[in-house]
Amino acid sequence: MAKKPLTSKKQVKEEVKDKKKISGMSDTAPKQPYIVFGAPHIGEEEIEEMVKTLRSGWLGTGPKVAQFEAMMAEMTGATYALAVNSCTAALHLSMIAAGIGEGDEVITTPLTFSATVNSIIHTGATPVLVDVNRATMNIDETLIEKAITKKTKAIIPVHFAGRPAEMDTIMKLAKKYNLVVIEDAAHAIGAEYKGKKIGSIGDLTCISFYVTKNITTGEGGMVLTNNKEYADKIKMMALHGMSKDAWKRFSDDGYKHYEVIYPGFKYNMMDIQASLGIHQLKRIDQYDAIRKQIWDFYDEHLKSLPIDLPSYKDKDIKHVMHLYTILVDEERSGISRDRFMQEMHKRGIGTGAHYNPVHLHKYYRDAHGYKESHYPNAEYIGARTVSLPLSAKLVMDEAQRIVDAVKDIFKKK
Repeated sequence: MAKKPLTSKKQVKEEVKDKKKISGMSDTAPKQPYIVFGAPHIGEEEIEEMVKTLRSGWLGTGPKVAQFEAMMAEMTGATYALAVNSCTAALHLSMIAAGIGEGDEVITTPLTFSATVNSIIHTGATPVLVDVNRATMNIDETLIEKAITKKTKAIIPVHFAGRPAEMDTIMKLAKKYNLVVIEDAAHAIGAEYKGKKIGSIGDLTCISFYVTKNITTGEGGMVLTNNKEYADKIKMMALHGMSKDAWKRFSDDGYKHYEVIYPGFKYNMMDIQASLGIHQLKRIDQYDAIRKQIWDFYDEHLKSLPIDLPSYKDKDIKHVMHLYTILVDEERSGISRDRFMQEMHKRGIGTGAHYNPVHLHKYYRDAHGYKESHYPNAEYIGARTVSLPLSAKLVMDEAQRIVDAVKDIFKKK
């Protein structure tokens, strides 16, 4: 006799319960919250400071931006710190201040976010890519000299994941060929190279305070330099090209007339953003310690798996552990990088891919004739890289969930 179909809601509920018992699921088991990749840690001090700023009526560029700039200069050893609204703006302004423009070439790495290359293009210059060292994931300093031509005006090393590039070699090359060094330190606030803070080595250094960075202002950036001429130009160009300290024109000192002396940009940071930054910066050492604790935990619990782990142990540098990037090679591990990321998402964990090399994106292929195999090390990393969650907000229970998820994926592959 044929089995009657289920018709009542009661019968449906009973069947669902039976299936959960078989699978080990529980009706009362709480659903674990999704672990967001790169979630920032925001304290009560930041919230209170922002409320004060909102109540003050001064929301744009003002005294709190100036305070944040002074704190950054003191921490990094840079003579001048100039706050802007993104690291992209910082890179663009730095190149313009250094006189880079149409017909010039700028050397950088293909293993970076598109903003690095876009900033070069927006000046009218041409990006010239140099492959990375597979171990450090930074630009291979031994290949830079071969890429230098009569048109080369600057080198932009990217301190990938918080690890400083080999700055001694880069600075020697820059001196030999009279080039400007603009450090893309979006990942590397607080990093050090041979005892020197990143921000006090190159001609100009660009910092990011984006929401996923080691400290954040939501959106925001900074240019660090010891060159007064560059600093004066950047300060002026970042706010419409208006004369120095134009932001003070509405202050309680009385209205001050300004003059536009360059067709500038709207790149200024606001006091609302700096309200976060001045307190985030005070806790940078605390945040770095949390990141290191999680990094070491990952190292210990993932070392037996068929994946490559990142390394920060190098006596010549201070790595600030911005990204924990593992390499998932399908041939070795039995699972593709993209499938691994999907499986992590199914388990309620966000991940990132840093990066699909810029030369493989459609625009750069079409505009600059880049082809696959041009930069094999960057391509090898780009096809396998996965960044696991790593932030000051992450707690050890979440780190354990992440480790358990990674192990479970490789167990079931």
